[in-house]
Amino acid sequence: MRKLIIMLAVAAAFTSCQEDKGYSISGEAPKMEDGKMVYISEIDENTNRPNRVDSTKIKDGHFELDMEDPKTPNLSFLEFEGTQGNVIFISENKEINFTVYKDSLRASEVSGGKENRLLQEYLGHLTKVNEKVMKGRTAMRSAFQQKDSTKLTNLQETEKEIIDNDKVFKKKVVQENPDSFVSVMVISDLLRMKSYPVNEIKEMFDGLSEEVKNTAIGKQIAKNLEKENKVAVGSKAPNFTAPTPDGDKLALKDAMGKVTVIDFWAAWCKPCRVENPNLVKTYNKYKDDGLSIIGVSLDRPGQKDRWIEAIEEDGLPWHQVSNLQFWQDPVAQLYGIKAIPAAFVLDEDGTIVARDLRGDALDNKIGELLNKG
Repeated sequence: MRKLIIMLAVAAAFTSCQEDKGYSISGEAPKMEDGKMVYISEIDENTNRPNRVDSTKIKDGHFELDMEDPKTPNLSFLEFEGTQGNVIFISENKEINFTVYKDSLRASEVSGGKENRLLQEYLGHLTKVNEKVMKGRTAMRSAFQQKDSTKLTNLQETEKEIIDNDKVFKKKVVQENPDSFVSVMVISDLLRMKSYPVNEIKEMFDGLSEEVKNTAIGKQIAKNLEKENKVAVGSKAPNFTAPTPDGDKLALKDAMGKVTVIDFWAAWCKPCRVENPNLVKTYNKYKDDGLSIIGVSLDRPGQKDRWIEAIEEDGLPWHQVSNLQFWQDPVAQLYGIKAIPAAFVLDEDGTIVARDLRGDALDNKIGELLNKG
C-alpha cells in the first residue's frame, strides 16, 4: 500500500510538471524557410525600447524555445529573419503558442495564458475600432466633396460615438482586470491619447495591483503621470524662459496677462497654420481686455528663417519664443507635448484652467474668464 501511495505521488508530481512548463514558446510557420531565425524581444526597462533576449531557428515549419521565467509579465515581440513586422505577445509563465502567417504577421494567432487571451481581445477591439473610424472618414471626405453638410454632421456624430464607446470599453478592461498587464497597456493608450482627464487616469492606475504597476511599462506610466500632473488643469503653469526671434530671452512670468494662452505650434505644422487665423481673431477680440498669448514654436534646428516667415505670413502679433529643437524643445518637454497644436489657458494667477481648446471653444473660454460672455 505504501509503495502504491509513493508511486501515485510521483505520478502526480510528474503530471503537474507536464501541465505547467513555465514560460516557453512554440509555433507553426508553414511558409517560413527552414533555417530562418526567430528573434524574441521584450521592452527594456531602462530604454523603454524592444531588446532582443533570445532566438531560435525554424525547422520543418516549426519553432520552439524554452525561456527563463519572467519575474513580471512584459510586452514582447516575435520577429522573423527576412520578414518585416512582428507578432505582439506578453511574456508570462505559460506555454505560448503561435500560428504565424508570413504574408500578414499582424493576423498571426497567439494563444496561451490569461494575459495573452486578454491581449488578443484588446487588439481585436482596436482593429475593429480603427476599421470603423477609417470607413467613416472616407465617407466624410466624400460628403465634404459633395457639400452634403447634413451627412457630414451625422458621420462626425457617429465617429464621436465610436470613440466614446472605445473609451468606455478601455476603462472597463482596466476596472475588471486590475491584476493584468494588459491593463497597463490600456492605461498607456488612454494617457497618450488624452482620452480622460489626468486625475481619472491616475485613479485607474492607482487601482492596479502593485505587481502590475512595477512592470517596465507601469513604471513609465507612473513617470508620465507625474509629468502630466504638473501641467494638469488646476496646476500652476511651470515657468520657462526661451529665445525670441530677436535673440532676446523671454520668461512666461513676464508675458502674463489677465488670461494667458501658451500656444505650441510650428511653421511645418499644417493643422497649426490652419488654426492660426482663429487664434488671431480671438486675440484681436480680447487683447484690450487683458488677453496675452505666448507662442512656443517646435521648429527644427537651423530653420529660424522659416519660423520668422511663418509668424509674418500668419500675422501673429503676440509673443513668440523657440529653442529650435523640434520635439526636443525643453519647453515642450516641460509641458509634456506629444502633438501640436496644443494650448494651455492660464488665469491671472498662472493656474492652468483649460487645455487644448480651439476655435469657438477657446474663444468662449477666454470670454468667460474675462467676464465677456
